[in-house]
Amino acid sequence: MIRPKLIHLTTTDISLELLLGPQLEAFVAAGYDVIGVSAPGPFVEAIEARGVRFHGLEHSTRSMALTSDLRAMREVYQLFRAERPDIVHTHNPKPGIYGRLAARAARVPVVVNTVHGLYATPDDSILKRAIVYSLERLAATASDAELVQNREDLALLRRLRVPTRRLQLLGNGVDLQRFAADETTPAVRARIRGELDVADDTVVVGAVGRLVWEKGYRELLSAVEQLGTLAPSARLVVVGPHEPDKADAVDQASRSAAEAAGVLFLGHRNDIEDLYHAFDIYVLASYREGFPRSAMEASAAGLPLVLTDIRGCREVVEPERTGLLVPVRDAEALAAALARLTSDATLRTRLGAAAATTATADFDQQRQIDLTLATYERLLSRAEGANRS
Repeated sequence: MIRPKLIHLTTTDISLELLLGPQLEAFVAAGYDVIGVSAPGPFVEAIEARGVRFHGLEHSTRSMALTSDLRAMREVYQLFRAERPDIVHTHNPKPGIYGRLAARAARVPVVVNTVHGLYATPDDSILKRAIVYSLERLAATASDAELVQNREDLALLRRLRVPTRRLQLLGNGVDLQRFAADETTPAVRARIRGELDVADDTVVVGAVGRLVWEKGYRELLSAVEQLGTLAPSARLVVVGPHEPDKADAVDQASRSAAEAAGVLFLGHRNDIEDLYHAFDIYVLASYREGFPRSAMEASAAGLPLVLTDIRGCREVVEPERTGLLVPVRDAEALAAALARLTSDATLRTRLGAAAATTATADFDQQRQIDLTLATYERLLSRAEGANRS
């Protein structure tokens, strides 16, 4: 039996592995010949270990570079013509645009896009919104299905007149078993905190995310300075890779100053599920999110959350039940929320327990896998029917 050929297109291999890895593995298990396409990097081996073939792109880049993007579009068009996939599934802002257009031009039978979070938000300039929304509307004409992770983007795409028949609320999810607490958690917590040289009475505030200013690190580092007075028992631990190729990368001088003030930067880690259990609070001060995976992981681990009051984060936190929401770009409000949780262990326990319950009910990745597979099957059947007629 010939397996349907499925291409997933992202900007870099880190997205294929960390964002999509379990889904790609599930699609392989479901009988698809899965090809991951992105710029190559250190995650290729892990991607291939999931049974996924990898194809590296020469011109894919995260930076804003129109010439490179046009070359990447030509490159993926040629790939689609050569591989003749049954389905192309695109992700991320830039490959989501040029990938959909190239797939349709290459006559791919089924084109699917996941909207992980529209690149423009209501707070952006009119010009940026006009450009982003126009490109999204154009690219959506080339797709058969738009799988939208959060409700606010779904409503906006409807206002942009993307046909309702193409829109599907996908939600988001994680591997709950990987992150949930179990009988080994106390030992894991003690081991990790020992490795980090963190005392038992220190309240560890954990942040997980790429080291770019858009993730709210400017406000978070400012809030940590204020915690020196408001909550001296708190200590910030940051997990995430440095991204020097990004225009808004957190610079070395800022990182060094934060380290001098006691902040721990751990870089990329492969044991993130253990690190969550060494934290007491999870914080995400981001300016823009689609449906933050790290916040769901922290919820599954039973941590109280402090997130910015933005699209995507509002999908994860129920204020005063599973965590706290603070205004975006407001270091004082962020410091006050962190100080409140640092000083109230009972509140941390209550919010963390509710977060774990919510994760079990709402953040199981199997739901997204099942919905995506059902979308593939429906669209393939429709495409086969159209070919027969």
